[in-house]
Amino acid sequence: MSTEFEVTETLDVKGKSCPMPVVKTKQSIDGLGEGDVLEVVSTDSGSMSDLKGWADTTDGVELLDQEEGDSVYRHYVRKTE
Repeated sequence: MSTEFEVTETLDVKGKSCPMPVVKTKQSIDGLGEGDVLEVVSTDSGSMSDLKGWADTTDGVELLDQEEGDSVYRHYVRKTE
């Protein structure tokens, strides 16, 4: 899949399970500027639903895309404010 956005920063949370991917994502997003895109790389299959749920209920972030492949899950989150 071709991405239509530029990744600003990558967060590696491989080997961490719920709730750490969400906790670390929030911490990283807080340090980014408006419009920046964070790529989150996880090995926790639950991160697919966890990060989607977090983004859907959190002001100031937008989940752009999620990809699954070879037991690695990639999430792309934009800071919107």
